[in-house]
Amino acid sequence: MSKTFNLAHQQARDGVAAYAQTAPIGWRVVFSEPKKKREQEEKYHAMIGDIAKVCTFMDKKQHVNDWKRLLVDAFAKAMREAGSPIHHDGRVMPSLDFERVVQLGIQTADFYVGEAANFIEYLYSYGAEHSVIWTEPKQTNQ
Repeated sequence: MSKTFNLAHQQARDGVAAYAQTAPIGWRVVFSEPKKKREQEEKYHAMIGDIAKVCTFMDKKQHVNDWKRLLVDAFAKAMREAGSPIHHDGRVMPSLDFERVVQLGIQTADFYVGEAANFIEYLYSYGAEHSVIWTEPKQTNQ
């Protein structure tokens, strides 16, 4: 059995402390940032869709799922270069038959709230550089 506490107020903090005193020996405690919000996910998916409608790569339109992979990879590189890599950074490896390259590791489903907010800002910047017109209104709460 596991128990999750969201440290949103002092009562939750007190609950964590009390639970720690009664938890069985050998259990572990993990503190982590919260996972991204559904609203953030909807926002960046809409933005990627807008980019896919307007932009080309290698002189042709690309499928929205391909754009997502390309943009997430570029975002991860930008975060590494800025000195704050995403917590589950990716890597590339040769395919099992050594004929292709496979991207591993980066999944937007694993983004923390802050990483999702940074990704949205990255998409705004990319869109501005490529004359993307957003179909969704710009949100200020990320």
